[in-house]
Amino acid sequence: MWLNKFLDMSDDVKELAVEVKDKLFKERKQKKLTPLEFTILESVYSSGMISGYDLIEKLNDHFAGTWEAKSGTVYPILSKLKSNGFLDKKTVKSPIGPLKKLYSLTKAGEKMLMVKVNQGFLEQIQFMENFLIELASIYIKSASEKEQKQQIKFVHDLLRETISNIIQKVPLKMEANQICPSCQIEQEVPHAIYCSYCGTELNDSRGEDSPEKT
Repeated sequence: MWLNKFLDMSDDVKELAVEVKDKLFKERKQKKLTPLEFTILESVYSSGMISGYDLIEKLNDHFAGTWEAKSGTVYPILSKLKSNGFLDKKTVKSPIGPLKKLYSLTKAGEKMLMVKVNQGFLEQIQFMENFLIELASIYIKSASEKEQKQQIKFVHDLLRETISNIIQKVPLKMEANQICPSCQIEQEVPHAIYCSYCGTELNDSRGEDSPEKT
C-alpha cells in the first residue's frame, strides 16, 4: 500500500512524453490516485496481465489479513482506472473454456507508475523503517516485565527473517523473460501470470482444481 493519502499526478506530467501526457490528461477529470488505486496499478504491473479474480487473491496476499479485497470494491476501481487511461482490458479464451477478462497497464499508466515510484522511493523506505521501529517498540512494551526480554529476542529474530526475505525476493540481476508456450513470444514483465499477447496462462500457482472467474 503506497503511504500517501492521495497521489497527486499533476506535478509529474512534465516528466512524461507528450503522447503519454495527452493520453492520461486530455479530457480526464482524475488527477489523483488513492493509495488503493495505486496499489492495484502496482499489482497489475507486477503481473503483466491479470484477471480480476486473480488480482483480488493477489491483493489479499499483499495485505496479509489487514484488509480484505472484495469484488464489489476491486471491480469498480478497475473500471475507473480503465476509463481514465491507466488500464487496458482484453477478453481471451481460457484453456478450460470460459472467457477471461484480463487487465494490463497502458503505456501511459506504466510511465506514470514508474515516475511516481522513482520520486517517492527513498521516502517510502524511510517511512516503513520508522513504522517498523515504532510498531516493534509498542509490541515489546505491551508485554509484562518478565516477558519483555523474550519479546525483544522474538522481534529481533522476526525482523532479521523479514529483511532476509525481502533481500531474497528483490532481484539482484535481470532474469530471463518467460516465453509463452502458445504464441512463443517473450514476455516483457517477469513472473507474468498471463501472456500479454495471447492471454495464455503461463503458470497456474493455484492448482488445477481452482475455480476460474472473471
